[in-house]
Amino acid sequence: MRVVIVGQQAFGKAVLEAFVGRGDTIAGVFAAPEKPGSRPDPLVAAAEERKFPVYRFPKYSAPEALEALKSCNADIGVMAYVLLFAPPEFCAIPKHGMIQFHPSVLPLHRGPASIPWAIIRGRSETGLTIFRPTPGLDEGPVILQKRCAIGPNDTAASLYFDKIFPLGVSALVEAADLVVSGRATESTQDESRATYEGWVREAEAHINWANHVDFVYDLIRGCNPAPGAWTKFGEQKLYLFDARKIAAQTFGMVRGRKIGEVVAVGDQGMRILAQGGFIEVSRVRLDDGPKIKSTEAGVAEGTILGG
Repeated sequence: MRVVIVGQQAFGKAVLEAFVGRGDTIAGVFAAPEKPGSRPDPLVAAAEERKFPVYRFPKYSAPEALEALKSCNADIGVMAYVLLFAPPEFCAIPKHGMIQFHPSVLPLHRGPASIPWAIIRGRSETGLTIFRPTPGLDEGPVILQKRCAIGPNDTAASLYFDKIFPLGVSALVEAADLVVSGRATESTQDESRATYEGWVREAEAHINWANHVDFVYDLIRGCNPAPGAWTKFGEQKLYLFDARKIAAQTFGMVRGRKIGEVVAVGDQGMRILAQGGFIEVSRVRLDDGPKIKSTEAGVAEGTILGG
């Protein structure tokens, strides 16, 4: 089949290579314009290396973008990690339209940060959806879904790269085959189950040590590697990354301690009291500095964080 890839970054590159590897024709690659000072986009680099046509328009609604896509004469468009809005007139150009990847089981976790929110909200399962793009964000008809477990110690990074990323690449290829062969079934999303969440930014990533340790741990996991869950250390922001959760099993374990207190600093890292247990963190960052071992952050035992 003749395929147009619309996307960016490592996921877009992996999808491109999956179609190339099975002998499909790449009719064109559409990627977001390069920002000044940014690293080369892996998808664009892979396409240019293979001499595939590459198009980089700031808006897919622009007449030149529409004409470029028409010139590709594609059977299907495959949207692999797309942040630019693709209007209906753009998506309708390939013979069999466009299909899009989203890293959640829609209609749950619509929006740009579906992987972090699934962890932050304490879910034990998530997955991915291949669907038809529509003007409503992540609201189009579903073609294919795959599910995967969220392990008790998964982070946003491990959940994406180890599970959803490879599953998503194969699912896009599978869905493209179904659509082009006429075997696909499309189902409307159940709006009664729908959720939408925006980006996880500084405000959402702020740790409240009075929350139960389960909630604090899920926030740290969901914000690792970015933006990093954080707490106040004096006048600085202390971002917590690699961590583990330890339940408080007896009153004696917390007697005389305060919520947010650093109760120990040792070889395993820095142990902090939350409601119902402890967070033991081994990797942190101070303000905009580099990530370092928590024992190198200068946080002494007895410090109260978040004050």
